[in-house]
Amino acid sequence: MKNTYYFIAIGGIGMSGLAKYLLEAGEDVQGSDIKRNRNIEELEKLGAKIHIGHDESNLPENCIVIASTAIRESNPELKKARKLGLEILHRSDMLAKISKGLSEEKKKYFLGFSGTHGKTTTSGLAAYVLQKANLSPSFVVGGIVPEFGINSNAGKGNHFVAELDESDGTIVKYAPEISIINNLEIDHLDFYEDGLQAILNTFKLYLSNLSENATVIINNDNEGNKKLIEQNPNVKFTTFGLENADYMAKNIKLESDTTFEVYYKGEFLISIKTQMAGVHNVYNTLAVIASLHKSEVDLEVVKPHLYTFTGMGRRLQKTAEFSNITIFDDYAHHPTEIKATLAALKSRTNNRVIAVFQPHRYTRLKGLWDNFLKAFKDADMVYVTDVYAASEDEIVGINGDAFAKDLISYSPCEYLKGSIQDVAGQLIPKLKPTDTVVGLGAGTITTLGKDLEALKNEVKA
Repeated sequence: MKNTYYFIAIGGIGMSGLAKYLLEAGEDVQGSDIKRNRNIEELEKLGAKIHIGHDESNLPENCIVIASTAIRESNPELKKARKLGLEILHRSDMLAKISKGLSEEKKKYFLGFSGTHGKTTTSGLAAYVLQKANLSPSFVVGGIVPEFGINSNAGKGNHFVAELDESDGTIVKYAPEISIINNLEIDHLDFYEDGLQAILNTFKLYLSNLSENATVIINNDNEGNKKLIEQNPNVKFTTFGLENADYMAKNIKLESDTTFEVYYKGEFLISIKTQMAGVHNVYNTLAVIASLHKSEVDLEVVKPHLYTFTGMGRRLQKTAEFSNITIFDDYAHHPTEIKATLAALKSRTNNRVIAVFQPHRYTRLKGLWDNFLKAFKDADMVYVTDVYAASEDEIVGINGDAFAKDLISYSPCEYLKGSIQDVAGQLIPKLKPTDTVVGLGAGTITTLGKDLEALKNEVKA
């Protein structure tokens, strides 16, 4: 018998992925959002009934409601669901339910990718190579896999791959057979007010919920991860890294392509060639290799597809090119991510690298202010925009203008006021042929390439 699932704010990347999975699994899906987007159009093609605008009349009287942390109690659909006594699941509850198998479906072998950075790329890469190797994985990841144009899939194979979000503590709800922890750093200060130790406490609880037979694969080179290992002596960790680890990357060459060799417990395992730039993507690829090896997947079968993977949507994704100027879009919104992205770009070009930084959340900018100041050394010029609030209230004194005034002591920079379209208009006359431009942030900065290209075309016309 079909269940009816109703998603409040169905158009987001995480919610739409879950909705698509349920549709493909044969369930009835309905939902609402404040405006249409590509994700909603794709879901409607698959048979979802979606309302634009939140209204209590949209809600069926017999359904399971899915809502994320961002949905406030004042939402009329959520209020009606509570009044009717309907089952209400957090987004993470729905993902946990899927990971355990829906209805009479056999439970799949669950690979869960987590950590402050890299979880979208690693989960996406694992899903991609398994799919390309005709192993038909099921997956729900936090970004679009470019070649497939999707972020979820209800496959027929034995593997289920998912990105596990630590931002709101809900990671404790999952219990994968293979758990990958990429790295742990201070972040999400709106939730983890006590900093890194609060994140480590959450991961300690997560680890305690895993089965005795679960495998925990962890980046041994990350300082936060080292603390997690120290604080959990009873957990048998499998490590990966560049030295003193079970899985090690050696003979790394960062050229037009990235190549390296993987060793497991000192023995050569496989040679790797990837299009993804930067040392951070060596770690990402190594994490996936370790997880697949522990899952007993034939690495030689997936090896050719490691090279054809070009990265996830919004991860150094080329969005425009004109007048010999190249525009990239990158989701980097944490100092470590920004450093890695700019270093990767700098390693592949001798031309000017122009960073356009849209700070994401007032709490993150305030809490990591000094770290952000030191994150732009590989940019030749930084343009700082207004903060993308992401539902947060403004914090007095924490804004793009104030940040740019401090950043000037570390990197050449300028504050550009207004919407991203306004920023594009101010940026166009400042660009030179051969410049490489990258928009950095998790907000509306993603439209920068499109806005710049549109303005350039207007000038030509």
